[in-house]
Amino acid sequence: MASSTIMSKASREAFLAGTHVGVLAVAGAGRGPLAVPVWYGYEPGGDVWLTTDRSSVKAALLAEAGRATLCVQDEAPPYRYVSVEGPVTSEVAEQFGHLRVLAVKYLGLELGERYAAGYEPGSQLLVRLAPERWLSADYTDYIA
Repeated sequence: MASSTIMSKASREAFLAGTHVGVLAVAGAGRGPLAVPVWYGYEPGGDVWLTTDRSSVKAALLAEAGRATLCVQDEAPPYRYVSVEGPVTSEVAEQFGHLRVLAVKYLGLELGERYAAGYEPGSQLLVRLAPERWLSADYTDYIA
């Protein structure tokens, strides 16, 4: 039996770079953390990024907290997850830039293009999370 479920740096970065719906968690003053599903982008060694509506509760809490956690998982055996936490920054996103990339990644070309075209220019924020702390697990060796 394997002695550890912790993923190597390369394994956790490759897993995070895959196509998973993540759960973004952001602290809120006087309330529990906001935890919402999100589409995100990531390339090993870089920042995690996502888009969100400028007027959303998520955008307000991200600006206030300045930090967030993203957790992604495989829901079927062998169970695996990666959680990454760090500071966030945001800027106004271009309509067909990052939003289009995510929409095509998660919906495919035709539906992704149609989805991205439905947003007004300047309505979205591009949020970047700089990974500082990682948690991960891979139970592959325990199931094999």
